[in-house]
Amino acid sequence: MNKKILSEQSLYYGDVLMPKGFEIDHKQLLEDVLKSHITNKKLIYSSNFNNLETYFREHIKCDYQIHLVPKKRWGNIYKPKELSEPLLNIEKMDLANSADFTLLYGVETNECSVKIYYDDNRRKQNTWTIKLDKGMFIMFPSSNTYVIKNNQNESLNNIITITYEHM
Repeated sequence: MNKKILSEQSLYYGDVLMPKGFEIDHKQLLEDVLKSHITNKKLIYSSNFNNLETYFREHIKCDYQIHLVPKKRWGNIYKPKELSEPLLNIEKMDLANSADFTLLYGVETNECSVKIYYDDNRRKQNTWTIKLDKGMFIMFPSSNTYVIKNNQNESLNNIITITYEHM
């Protein structure tokens, strides 16, 4: 009896543990997210963002042999008790030019959760919910719909989103 895996959906998550001397300045990153959210434009280039983005690409490449090329990046702010609309980071009418992976990074989060929807053959609309803490990332296929929820009453949650193409 033989087995061939035809497809697999993997989700990667964990804390960002930067080497000494390359620590992330969350205060500066937070300012960048605010600018991105208010102007509705992509995140500006900064050494903080560059270090963070390099960390993801290099670790995914070394640990899982996945070569990522960034496509888009932006920052979002979620008010207390806010639930995002269902989000999807692919263009259904242009799959060839769509992102392969979506990465979320918690810049300043408090009781934030991400619910990811996925199909398991005929079992449709399964969900997996994961907490997104400050300094943590979650990366999953861009073909998955997801919802972000700020579960508390007092503070804003600030999140960076980066989409990647798999080479």
